[in-house]
Amino acid sequence: MARAFRPVSGESAAAFRVIFGLVGLAVVLRLFAHGWIGELYIEPEHHFSYPGFGWVKPWPGWGMYLHFAALGALSVCIATGYRYRLCAALFFVGFTYTELIDRTTYLNHHYWICLATLLIIFLPLNRVASLDVWRNPAIRADWLPTCVIWALRAQVGVVYVFAGIAKLNPDWLLNAQPMRIWLYQHGDMPLLGPLLQEVWAAYAMSWAGAAFDLTIVGWLVWRRTRLWAYLVLVGFHVATWVLFPRLGIFPWIMIGASLVFFDPDWPRQVVSRISDWRGWMLGQSPLPRPSPVEVEGEDPPSGLDWGKRAILVGLGAFALVQIVLPLRHFAYSSNVRWSEEGYLFSWRVMLTEKVGFVQYRVRDPETRQAWIVSPDEYLTPLQVERMAIQPDLILQTAHIAAEDFADRGFPGVTVKADAFVSWNGRANTRLIDPDADLASIASGLGPKPWALPYKSD
Repeated sequence: MARAFRPVSGESAAAFRVIFGLVGLAVVLRLFAHGWIGELYIEPEHHFSYPGFGWVKPWPGWGMYLHFAALGALSVCIATGYRYRLCAALFFVGFTYTELIDRTTYLNHHYWICLATLLIIFLPLNRVASLDVWRNPAIRADWLPTCVIWALRAQVGVVYVFAGIAKLNPDWLLNAQPMRIWLYQHGDMPLLGPLLQEVWAAYAMSWAGAAFDLTIVGWLVWRRTRLWAYLVLVGFHVATWVLFPRLGIFPWIMIGASLVFFDPDWPRQVVSRISDWRGWMLGQSPLPRPSPVEVEGEDPPSGLDWGKRAILVGLGAFALVQIVLPLRHFAYSSNVRWSEEGYLFSWRVMLTEKVGFVQYRVRDPETRQAWIVSPDEYLTPLQVERMAIQPDLILQTAHIAAEDFADRGFPGVTVKADAFVSWNGRANTRLIDPDADLASIASGLGPKPWALPYKSD
């Protein structure tokens, strides 16, 4: 355990801080540039809440624009290391708040940003190359405990490991689905289009994707293969960014964050090599390279004070939560790719292609009047697209319809759903029991007997 506090260069951690801050700024700028703030947070009349967070509502009027502008400013403060811990804490609260407003806005890389921000609040990433050091030189430290670097590496690695585990299913490996669907849609791509429509190409990319996710962390950790592994990582993410634009900036986040797997003093090494190349171009002799900022010799004493033990316990607990969450779908008897029970927060990155259709049958038992209700009467097109494949969101929409009819003077209506979903190229199949009165069913985390299992479960 004492090895966790062996001192190493803090340059890599500082580079991670800068990259993370720039990522946060890029996310905010994209939201402004594409007009998504109004579309996602202001225009919808209803929002889908997470269990226990129904009280989280968007700011009225221009409040959401000001909120994201503040997040952009906080991102710059994190990157420059200005009042780092305070700004990281405020960014975590503010960014997590935006993610809790509506479940249909969930993105894996936004979830990763929330987790990474929570982690770096407690890590001293501002002791090197920061405005905090300029303001208060006393906090400067050229070294950091090894556990800081490994905590950052683990936060990056967890994405790959669980994304790879999720790909170990028959659809991905034996049927090359949904890769066959996605690649076939790129048939008009210059040069590569016809090749991508070949079945063997879909199988090759499915297996290569699974192998990459399952092994890349190991190759990055091993120094002998680290550089080549990183080059493969860059090529992989650039290819996925080109083929699957809906990934957004996720590939670029992983390219930047994965630099933390290099030696803790990698920024110094890069600067030194650039100086050598510049000198070679000018016909100058290379300058002696500075030694890495790392303490050699005996390990720290084996005893740890209570503060260091608390740090290790905290990091361990944080890691345990991130291990349990992606595995929680085993608590349900249903197929997670069909029922979505335990799907979120589990790094199932572009794993399933699903399309759904929902229509509600509303009936007033007293007057025996009946209505056919479409969810787009209450929701935006994006919300309809996302809710139509998730049983719990279909349930929430049924409650919205019931409340609407109560306001019209029809309390106590029954709301039943005709919900059909096609996934990974299969035929449309009922997702919800058509005889279940969804208006009388409370939302919760427990099993959903009113959601029909897929016939192959």
